Amino acid sequence: MLQIGFWKRLFIWGLVALGLLLALPNAFYTRVEQSNDAVAAIEIGADTPENQAVAGQWPSWMPSSLVNLGLDLRGGAHLLAEVQVEDVYETRMQASWPEIRDALRPERDAVGTVRLLDSDPGTLRIRIGEASGMARALEIVRGLARPVQTLTGAGSTDIVASGQGDVITVTLSDAETQATDERTLQQSLEIVRRRIDEVGTREPTIQRQGADRILIQVPGIGSAAELKAIIGTTAQLTFNPVITRTTDANTSVGPGEKLVPSLDESGVFYVIETAAVVTGEDLVDAQPAFDQNGGPAVNFRFDSTGARRFGDYTAENIGSPFAIVLDDEVVSAPVIQSHIPGGSGIITGRFDVEETTNLAVLLRAGALPAELTFLEERTIGPELGADSIEAGKIATMVAFAAVLVFMVLSYGLFGLFANIALIINIALIFGLLSSIGATLTLPGIAGIVLTVGMAVDANVLVFERIREELKSARGPARAIELGYEKALSAILDANITTFITAVILFVMGSGPVRGFAITLGLGILTSVFTAVFVTRLMIVMWYERRRPKQIEV
Repeated sequence: MLQIGFWKRLFIWGLVALGLLLALPNAFYTRVEQSNDAVAAIEIGADTPENQAVAGQWPSWMPSSLVNLGLDLRGGAHLLAEVQVEDVYETRMQASWPEIRDALRPERDAVGTVRLLDSDPGTLRIRIGEASGMARALEIVRGLARPVQTLTGAGSTDIVASGQGDVITVTLSDAETQATDERTLQQSLEIVRRRIDEVGTREPTIQRQGADRILIQVPGIGSAAELKAIIGTTAQLTFNPVITRTTDANTSVGPGEKLVPSLDESGVFYVIETAAVVTGEDLVDAQPAFDQNGGPAVNFRFDSTGARRFGDYTAENIGSPFAIVLDDEVVSAPVIQSHIPGGSGIITGRFDVEETTNLAVLLRAGALPAELTFLEERTIGPELGADSIEAGKIATMVAFAAVLVFMVLSYGLFGLFANIALIINIALIFGLLSSIGATLTLPGIAGIVLTVGMAVDANVLVFERIREELKSARGPARAIELGYEKALSAILDANITTFITAVILFVMGSGPVRGFAITLGLGILTSVFTAVFVTRLMIVMWYERRRPKQIEV
């Protein structure tokens, strides 16, 4: 006999009700989205009557998670960027100069004076006063080499030093070059992701392409230019010793020095040491603030290592100016009045509130280790996304209607039960997509359309089995029970193999392929649940009320 316990029934209908509740916000997409944005704005301080009114468009006690729309449905910006990894070689070599200089100074009797020569990017050329001390100088420089921290670079060191006459040439080793390239690309990926996440965009696609390229797709953003403004700024913050201040843009500089303009003072330039005391990499926080005069500014704080270096430098150079340099422009060049041990400070300048907010975002996210060159940029308008959504709706509705008609014509009342379960199935898919914050793309819609076709497969297997049992002169109750029991193994086999395929697509694929895999995988889970439990429960409840002597499937 058909038996489904009360608690089991309650659990099944409870899951259905929860799924429908989670899917409900998507039926009021624009209203809920505006309410969510207003709530987010209020949480960060923009508690205005307008935001309060918009936030009240959707009850706070209701679920408010939505299915995020992908780039092809919502419109947005697409960028393909190339990371200029060669920039890092030059920076790395410049940063090595103070260490090499300080290591050679105690050996002045053997190697003579030490002077930095003009060098090609990624190379350090150092002249020593005594050519006879070259062997000792190379021994010291090579002693500064560190092992490469990668599996492929095991046994190699990060720098290679060679000498000719009285000139030492230092370059990165091949193993370190490969490790630097990989590290630079991974760091660029992470910083781009942080910067985009900071401004609250929904479900961006940020992934590596090839050896030195990054693909960036952000739905809902206005244009490719707007996206470039968010991620394209380097925001490289450094603190450098000041050698002199000048108004001559053609001032000559020596090795290890560079001429940079002042951000605030037109026509003023500073000659600074290339090697920085501390950099933005040592920052742990940056927040928009106001200075003592009420002007917009940015507060910053170093980590323990940066704070120690900053404190040691200020203690040893009281009375000397030092430059706060942002993207090769001197923001300010104050004179060190006293030891600054706290590792925190403030950046002031001719900023407005929006500029300080953006600068704080960039500094918190970190500086890009190398310049990004944009090879491809596209702005996908929301009109194209609307067309895609409309086409997806039409395809889904046609498939849905065809399946509904087929099931009713083929299986009568039982087909109607299957159709009700199919409607619940689609709602459950959207409820799950909303709850996990998944992104729906055009291939994802294709996965839903495929699910609509596949969703009734399990019911077809069950109903056909019930037909066979009825032909064997079984009673209605026994035929229904045996139909579900004997069809279960076939249902599980078919859906498990398809689910495995969806998992492989998700793991091995990227972008649109993963979107298709997610909707297909979730659709399989909900299809099995609705076919095996929901449809069966509806049939059992109908049978208990009607108690027919005969049934036709």
